Amino acid sequence: MRMTNKIMQNNSLYNINNNKALVDKLSTQMSTNKKITRPSDDPVIAVRALRLRSDVSQITQYHEKNAEDAKSWLKVTADALDTTTEVLRKMTEQATRGAEDDLGYDNLEIIVTQLKSLRDEYYSTGNVDFAGRYVFTGFRTNSSLTYTEDAKEDFKIWEKVDVSAIDTLNYTTIGNLKGISKENYDPVTATTPGENENTIESTDIHRIMLAYDDLKTANGANLSIDYVTNAATVPPTTANLVSAAAGNLMYVSSTANPNPYEVVKQNPTQAVLVPETGELLIGETLYNSTFNVNNGGGSPLTTDSQIRISYEKDTWKKGDMRPQHYFECTKTNDDGTTVNYNWSKDETVNPPVDYISMNGEKQFMEYDVGYNQSIRVNTEAKEVFSMNMDRVIDDLENALAKLKEIDTARTNLKLMKDEIEEGAPGYENIVATYAAADKAYTYIRDNMQKKFEHLISQVSDFQSDANVAVTDNGTRSDRLDLIMNRLTTQKTTFKTLQSANEDIDVTEVMVQLTSMDNTYNSALMATSKILQNSLMNYI
Repeated sequence: MRMTNKIMQNNSLYNINNNKALVDKLSTQMSTNKKITRPSDDPVIAVRALRLRSDVSQITQYHEKNAEDAKSWLKVTADALDTTTEVLRKMTEQATRGAEDDLGYDNLEIIVTQLKSLRDEYYSTGNVDFAGRYVFTGFRTNSSLTYTEDAKEDFKIWEKVDVSAIDTLNYTTIGNLKGISKENYDPVTATTPGENENTIESTDIHRIMLAYDDLKTANGANLSIDYVTNAATVPPTTANLVSAAAGNLMYVSSTANPNPYEVVKQNPTQAVLVPETGELLIGETLYNSTFNVNNGGGSPLTTDSQIRISYEKDTWKKGDMRPQHYFECTKTNDDGTTVNYNWSKDETVNPPVDYISMNGEKQFMEYDVGYNQSIRVNTEAKEVFSMNMDRVIDDLENALAKLKEIDTARTNLKLMKDEIEEGAPGYENIVATYAAADKAYTYIRDNMQKKFEHLISQVSDFQSDANVAVTDNGTRSDRLDLIMNRLTTQKTTFKTLQSANEDIDVTEVMVQLTSMDNTYNSALMATSKILQNSLMNYI
């Protein structure tokens, strides 16, 4: 093969260019610390880099954002639950004090006032938020647990209970003793109040305390009590127990005369709704024939029967619990449209049938904190904040008001009795009336003590629920810590793999660059010597 100067020149330039390209590649690696600058440099490294970067990005999202957000949510919840358990502890202390039988009205009034304050704190804790999102209200994070101001909203509420919700309260008939004083009673000439120990009666009355008071009036309350006869049908098959249409429901105001308790005593086949207090009083005959599961089979109910009570309420006070967080309910807007809350749909029928589920709908919020890993961050209000707390305190307050009535009457009668000498006109009347008031006071005071004892039991149940919620929240928090530790390890591992795939070995590349630089300079020197001579030098 004939080798010309042109061929030698081209080959020299080609080799110099290759050396220069290698120097450029190595110098670029040194300046970027990366093995490649474009996918075509090394497709295998490029594909692996895309996968590793995606993995690192996802882990960073899980670790630095999702997991941190979840951790903060759980921390806010934990602090609120700690406050709740502390409030319940103080309520137990106050209820224990109130259960002492030697306390008078003044001391009991102080205790009830403190209990009301603790109750308000109990529910206001449920309004705690995290970054503007309420933590105890399920999916409705933009809605507070309680009303923060008075409101007018028209709701129809379905409250689900069983026969255990029927309690028995002790009612004492005080007759004309209420409001007695020197100004309206003269024991010498008066024939009233005409009360004596024989006229003072203590009667047991069956009652269901609804979740709310201040219900709609008789014309709009539309209260109905049904029970589920077949839970397997869609919707569940129900039968009516009590309603105005059935002829066994009466509406009696708390200010009526006779009062609702006297009315239900006089009408044992009826149920009496007291809209102001949210009490549903059940007559003895109606109770035995309809609700008493231990009456030898006369009742249509069993111990596990589902009882559904529907009623309406349109006036809400600051601090009232929003019904959509606890019950199946329907809100009627001002324009007549309705919104259903906590209703279920059965998709097996066409068209789907809306029906009210017995257990309600779970509203668990979960954060993705890893590959195919999620963790629940929220605690629902119904797991911690019982509606019964409000009603128990209200009942205690009503009982205290009755105690005040009879305590005032007894105090006035004692002062009047002390002013009359034994044997004087009217002395026998005042003694008999005072004995009646003292007997009524004893009954009502004993009932008050039982209510405090019941409150102790109730608060103990609330504490148990709160402790379960604290444990559950703490368990999820501990699990999240483990996940975050694992994410930290995974992030370090993938970053190491990413670095090994993309980053250069600086020492190795520096040696190669120095070597290639020397080679490049040597090539230049050799080429310059070879290309100095041409064919003309020999002619």
